Amino acid sequence: MNPRTRPEGSGRTLNEAYDTALLDLDGVVYAGGEAIDHAVDSLSAARDDGMRLAYVTNNALRTPDSVAEHLTRLGVPAEPADVITSAQAVARLIAESVPDGSRVLVVGGEGLVVALRERGLVPVESADDDPAAVVQGYGGPGMAWERLAEVGYAVARGVPWFASNTDLTIPSGRGIAPGNGAAVQVVRMVTGAEPKVAGKPQPPMHRETILRTGARRPLVVGDRLDTDIEGAHAGEVDSLLVMTGVTTPAGLLAAPPEHRPTYVAADLRGLLTGHAGVEGDADSGFRCGSWTARAADDALVLDDGDGDGDGDDGDPYDGLRALCAAAWTAAGDGSCELDAGKALERLGLDG
Repeated sequence: MNPRTRPEGSGRTLNEAYDTALLDLDGVVYAGGEAIDHAVDSLSAARDDGMRLAYVTNNALRTPDSVAEHLTRLGVPAEPADVITSAQAVARLIAESVPDGSRVLVVGGEGLVVALRERGLVPVESADDDPAAVVQGYGGPGMAWERLAEVGYAVARGVPWFASNTDLTIPSGRGIAPGNGAAVQVVRMVTGAEPKVAGKPQPPMHRETILRTGARRPLVVGDRLDTDIEGAHAGEVDSLLVMTGVTTPAGLLAAPPEHRPTYVAADLRGLLTGHAGVEGDADSGFRCGSWTARAADDALVLDDGDGDGDGDDGDPYDGLRALCAAAWTAAGDGSCELDAGKALERLGLDG
């Protein structure tokens, strides 16, 4: 797919080529609180082969202890030190901006409070407590409107404003709910101010992850193009997109450069395999495995290896990798607008 920094040695699996997997959680390891198919076995195998696993989340509500407990309950043994949150990243950012022991107005959950105390800062709850900074994070579905008002009061007075992350949505058992980014937007509209943001895809989150893991050759693993994959690009590291979360094949083909992963796989089993390279060019077509993809007129066209058109002899994800190469070459620095519907239907990856 993306030849930017593919590991040397075509036969190497990803868990052999990279020392640390920086794993997003929701949509990658679990969904709705339950483990995604193949996640537990794949992570156990990668860890047994010597790959370090770190769990990197924009969710600032939960503490590393509670996240590690949840993972262990699912069958993925994890220690609190294996978990890196946007709360930790924003707490470091604040600590570098205010004097030691400063008061910080917190509008969010326990994860933020614990992270601030870890940095020697004093959480407070009111704009009248003379805070040196205000930090906003997801506080759960029951967060009261007056908590947003406290942020607005402080920001309007010129208190430096920080946000753990700006994800507009968060998955819930009933569907998609407003995330911290939606609450940040409320304060932005009222005050006209802009917060300093720590979470993915911003650099402070990547820095926090590297500082805490000591990774020398990390691989970002995620399901979202606009946070996980864009964050990997910002940090200039490789990435694996797994198709178990929010990204669709059509969305992947339309991705602009900063949203294009190095690798793509159906799920976390992709950590344990080699990934076929893509060969060819726009004139001859891009070949991966037994599939060849090219742009023709206003569409992406896919051919299989035996020429009979049924595609039975090809891995559909090799076909998707070939399509990505054709789509991204045609799009250049923009987003691909070629029709990929028939090609994806042939692969059984509609959408």
